[in-house]
Amino acid sequence: MSRKTHEHQLAQRKAQRLAERQAERARQRRMLAITITSIVAVVVVIAGVFVVVAKNTGKDDTPAAASTPSANPSDQPSAQTSAGPENKPKSIPTALAPAPKRATPLAAEVDCSYTKSAEPASKKADLPSNGKVKASGTKPVTLATSIGDLHLTLDSALAPCTVKSFLSLVGQKYFDNTICHRLTVGDGLQVLQCGDPTGTGSGGPGYSFKDEVYPTLKYGRGILAMANSGPNTNGSQFFIVYGNAELPPSYTAFGTLDKASLEAIDKVAKAGVIPQGGPTDGKPATEVKIKTATAAA
Repeated sequence: MSRKTHEHQLAQRKAQRLAERQAERARQRRMLAITITSIVAVVVVIAGVFVVVAKNTGKDDTPAAASTPSANPSDQPSAQTSAGPENKPKSIPTALAPAPKRATPLAAEVDCSYTKSAEPASKKADLPSNGKVKASGTKPVTLATSIGDLHLTLDSALAPCTVKSFLSLVGQKYFDNTICHRLTVGDGLQVLQCGDPTGTGSGGPGYSFKDEVYPTLKYGRGILAMANSGPNTNGSQFFIVYGNAELPPSYTAFGTLDKASLEAIDKVAKAGVIPQGGPTDGKPATEVKIKTATAAA
């Protein structure tokens, strides 16, 4: 073999080894890129779990379902089950949650204060008067809706200032001819949200008031609570827990609903949502319109 031929073969082998090394480095870069992309995707998914329920970014909203441990979904002795698509609940607990009760009762009277908001009211409403209010007693309220009457029992021992505000809005017909704009059907959060005359999730009465919460507050089937967009931002929007609700004690509970009312809401939930904030969160497929809201005399 001539020297020239030998050198040519060496050059070919060297070029081949170089090409192989370059190919290996390119493969490793691709694998690294895939790994990084996968990590980013996981992070995005995890972040999405925490924000998916906070899609109505107006003044009133409910929080991320995964922000706290379960509120007791596994404690329910029975459940209505179905194997539908993601926009319908997989199951709905049938047992009512215990009615909320403060471990330490409030004073006989508490001071209530209502502050005018910078944003105008979505529907004309006068602010409730400031001052002392009794922290005891219950008040029945009926929401005559397109799915039947929903019977609420407001509890002033839980949240006297909230009850006063809600009754004031009922008396002003603020809730009349409004829709319940949001339904969630996920395993960790099953609520129907109402109280916004605009039907967008961003409307309010033009005022706010402080939270009336306590550390041991739990949510579950049959609990009535205020929606908010942060501490002390209560307005007119409220939510009805018809199933599970894995929520921190940051949302003022101020009453309960009866069994028949919840069964009517169950039918709405089973019809599913028109997804907006994720497959389990959006506008109810079956419209829920509050025709009138009335309080017992």
